[in-house]
Amino acid sequence: MTYTDLKYLKTITDGNNKIVREMIELFIMQIPDFINNMNRLYQSGQYQAMGKEAHKAKSSLQIMGMTKLVQEMKQFQLKTIEGVDVESYPVHIRNFEIQCEAAIKELQAELATL
Repeated sequence: MTYTDLKYLKTITDGNNKIVREMIELFIMQIPDFINNMNRLYQSGQYQAMGKEAHKAKSSLQIMGMTKLVQEMKQFQLKTIEGVDVESYPVHIRNFEIQCEAAIKELQAELATL
């Protein structure tokens, strides 16, 4: 199973490998912050702020072609806005973490070819 699809990124960068590399490196750097922030906000009960963090992460996921995770983050964000299904929040955060870790491995392999 692959987690990323770089077609969109390569299209918007006109296939410029330097920009593709920079965007991938930025994604790899941002993910730990998103994970840490979502976990911290969950622990402190700041659910709407956590939803905003998920919203910020969505654009990075979209650029890397992670459409399934983008959809999950949309649902997660809506839950936090409405304050519903709170017991599912850790599952969404963990899914985000697992899928992003797998995506980072794919992207590191991609970097080796650029």
